[in-house]
Amino acid sequence: MSAFVSAGAGFLLAVLWFDLMFDVQVLGRGDGELPEPVLESIASYYRRVTTAARPMNRLIATVMVATLAAIVVEIASSELAPWIPLVSLGLALPPVVLAGARTVPSAVRLGARTDPRPRQSALARAIFREHVACAVAIAGLLAVQLAFA
Repeated sequence: MSAFVSAGAGFLLAVLWFDLMFDVQVLGRGDGELPEPVLESIASYYRRVTTAARPMNRLIATVMVATLAAIVVEIASSELAPWIPLVSLGLALPPVVLAGARTVPSAVRLGARTDPRPRQSALARAIFREHVACAVAIAGLLAVQLAFA
C-alpha cells in the first residue's frame, strides 16, 4: 500500500506546486487590493482548473480519496509499525478536508470573478495560505511514506 500512498501524495504535491506557481503572485503586495493583472492571472487559472476542466477536475478529488483509502488499508493491514499509517493519516486528512471545505469552493468563487475586488483579493490570499499549509502536510506525508513505509 505504501506505493499507492506515495503515488497519491506525489500527485497531490505536484498539483499543489502548479497551484502555488499562480498563488505566489500575492506575495509582496501588501494587504490591500491586488492589482487587476494579478487577480486576472490567478482567477483565470482557477476558472480553468476548477470549472472549465470538467471532468478532469474530478481526478484530484479521486486521488485524494484513493490516498486516504490506501492509508486506511495500511492501518488495517498491520504490516507497518502502527505509528506510520497513523501519522500518515494525520498528515493527509487535514489537507483533504481543508481542500473540500474551503480551498476548492474559494477557488471556484475566485474563478467566477463575481465578488468585488477586495473580496477576490482576500480569496486569493486565503487560497495561497491554504495551499502552503497543504503542501507542507502532503510533503510530510510523502517523506514519512518514503522513509519509513
